[in-house]
Amino acid sequence: MNIFKSHFWYNKNQRNGIFLLVIIIALFQVLIFFYKDSSKDLSIIDNARTLAFYKKIDSLKLIALESRKPKLYPFNPNYITDYKGVQLGMSINEIDKLLAYRNRNQFVNSKEEFQKVTNVSDSLLNRIAPYFKFPDWVTKQKTSTSNSTIVKYTKNQNKTLSTADINKATLEDFKTIDGVGDKISARIIKYRSKLQGFSMLSQLDEIWGVKPEVLVKIKQTFKLVELPYIQKVNVNTASFKEILKTPYVDYELCKKIFEYRDEVAELQNISQLKNISGFPLDLYDRIVLYLVAK
Repeated sequence: MNIFKSHFWYNKNQRNGIFLLVIIIALFQVLIFFYKDSSKDLSIIDNARTLAFYKKIDSLKLIALESRKPKLYPFNPNYITDYKGVQLGMSINEIDKLLAYRNRNQFVNSKEEFQKVTNVSDSLLNRIAPYFKFPDWVTKQKTSTSNSTIVKYTKNQNKTLSTADINKATLEDFKTIDGVGDKISARIIKYRSKLQGFSMLSQLDEIWGVKPEVLVKIKQTFKLVELPYIQKVNVNTASFKEILKTPYVDYELCKKIFEYRDEVAELQNISQLKNISGFPLDLYDRIVLYLVAK
């Protein structure tokens, strides 16, 4: 009995110490309880912040990817190169069909004709067609009635030529050719003015709406007696607008020329244009008629 009493009988100081110990233990339990709840709240907050952070990162990635995509500018689909075609999303087969069509000196003059030649899908056509840029006379021609576009083949036996030089021929001279009327004659002269004169008879093939058999007759009748004098533009000093006005140079090509010029500081020779990625090599002999590197 004495043994049990010795464990349960305490003096005042001992009882106070035991009471204080119980209070301390109770306080620790309360602190642990609230710490767990607060840590849960903090974890929820941290998760929410983490999710928001990752969402922001994802949105920035999308913006960066979008900015890397090549921007589309108005362009003539007749001069699409392999590089440009791939950028637009065309397949190699579709690009080859277009290039083969152009190698026959034929041009597409509408988005319907472009699809017929290349067989691109409707979805791709709808995406790139808004950027097609055809010559002004093509656009005007579409607004005219079908009857007005019919070429009348009549013999003009009573008319004589004033010259055999295609760069000096008048409206009436061209009209002496069977199949060439007022509209075709005016179109030839207008295109000749744009080129500052024909430098090669093959440039006649670029005139829209002239049938192949009529082109043959024109080439048989007229010759390049004198080459035209062309005021060439210095590619190293010209402004963007000056080069853009050059025949055969569209906005996309002009942009590439300026980017290359900034890269090399100065072109030493005009043949360096061939080093530009996506440069239309089939038009090189025509473009260098108007550009020079000084």
